[in-house]
Amino acid sequence: MTHIQTSPGARAPEAGGPVGKRNGPGGSGPPAGAPKRPGGRENLTGYLFMSPWIAGFLFLVAGPMVFSLYLSFTEYNLFDAPRWVGLQNFTDMFADPRWRQSVEVTSWYVLIGTPVKLAAALAVAMLLAQKRWGQSFYRAAFYAPSLIGASVSAAIVWRALFSDDALVDRTQKVFGIEVGGWIGDPEMIIYALVALTVWQFGAPMVIFLAGLKQVPRELYEAAEVDGAGRWRRFFHITLPMISPVLFFNVLLETIHSFQVFGSAYIVSNATCGPADATLVYTCYLYEQGFVNSRMGFASAMGWLLLVAVGLVTAVLFWSQKRWVHYEEGGR
Repeated sequence: MTHIQTSPGARAPEAGGPVGKRNGPGGSGPPAGAPKRPGGRENLTGYLFMSPWIAGFLFLVAGPMVFSLYLSFTEYNLFDAPRWVGLQNFTDMFADPRWRQSVEVTSWYVLIGTPVKLAAALAVAMLLAQKRWGQSFYRAAFYAPSLIGASVSAAIVWRALFSDDALVDRTQKVFGIEVGGWIGDPEMIIYALVALTVWQFGAPMVIFLAGLKQVPRELYEAAEVDGAGRWRRFFHITLPMISPVLFFNVLLETIHSFQVFGSAYIVSNATCGPADATLVYTCYLYEQGFVNSRMGFASAMGWLLLVAVGLVTAVLFWSQKRWVHYEEGGR
């Protein structure tokens, strides 16, 4: 048997760790293999890199939002000090017939323009999902209007196309349709505005195309063997499989439709349309705030729009339980 000799006063090493220091829950050091916590210098570096975004959020987003909430309860004309009026702006808003007209025009635009735009995007995406010659070119060509559709120049060109005796008017006359230019007609100008937003279907088209690529081909093959036609395959395979993507597009495009301003303002030649035909909500908000200098009233309109969009978003999220199908374990 081997004996270990130690000098007087020396202590034997403890089992399970090196001499003089213990690791683990009972020791003075961190457990073996534990990740190192970032020190103060690392935290400071992270906050320094985030400081531009934090400053921008506080001074350009959060600060103006809080101030506009205060202004919504005041009478403010951009020149004199705000004067507290309580709920007077909201009372005047509900009693204003032009405000009700803006709500009606915006609601019509959202309910008509958004579904037509998404239907066009899905139809083109299904065509582009098939392998064809020049597929990349067609994808880029259909996506290009989304890059320039919201620009001022595109809206000016659109106004020129739908004016009296312009390209659209002359084309209608070839087919015997005498309705004149759409821009000057209170009943037709809103359709020109809807046509402009439908023309910008490139962004949702790309999202639909990505969703269609994820649908297994085996499902279509099995359904075709069982005798299912195109429409049956579309409603029972395509739509359920891309329903999360469809929900995402519906949500984004609905919110975007509520915020339409530039195209409506420019197409109507900065008049919000003949007889307020294109008086969308944001156009009337701009008119009240920067033309009539009723910034308190405009702030109240802005916050009411925020609440309305929030409620519509909440309804969409509530309804997704009935028609959106996620994979097992998804939410």
